[in-house]
Amino acid sequence: MNRLAVSFAFLMVVVIVFAGGTVMGFELRSSAFAPSGTIPREHTCDGADLSPPLTWSGVPEGTSAFAIICDDPDAPGGTWVHWVVYDLPGGMTGLPEGVPPAETVQEGGFQGINDFGRFGYGGPCPPPGRPHRYFFRLYALDGKLGISSGARKKDVIRAMKNHILGQAELMGKYAR
Repeated sequence: MNRLAVSFAFLMVVVIVFAGGTVMGFELRSSAFAPSGTIPREHTCDGADLSPPLTWSGVPEGTSAFAIICDDPDAPGGTWVHWVVYDLPGGMTGLPEGVPPAETVQEGGFQGINDFGRFGYGGPCPPPGRPHRYFFRLYALDGKLGISSGARKKDVIRAMKNHILGQAELMGKYAR
């Protein structure tokens, strides 16, 4: 093969593996709701406000840590951050339902401050009206971020720059 053919073949592999910035096969799921489905009441402010169970698979090679950010881009005042979790161990395959609202995660890692001003998960709590979308984004990272507990979304996003190996996303909806 000539150099042009080899370069084209490599480029095609990159395009196949990285589709739109997401590693193909890297998936985030919840047993509580289907992708684009309704988030159950127990995972909202109208219920017990428990974080939903999350599982992931197809983790990119070289992953040594994870971060999770959940936000609502449909909030009246702009994107509302519901959950910030980071420095989860790279060997994890999920989080259980009801991660306690604390600075640290029992399995390892930290929780940041959400837009409710608290550590941990703050479930959907939209004003009455049309459904809002809640995006759970899982980031596979090449190392721990090394920032202290209580970080906000902007701090985690800044620290992740140039360390993201892949991203998986799960969107759920909720209306009141």
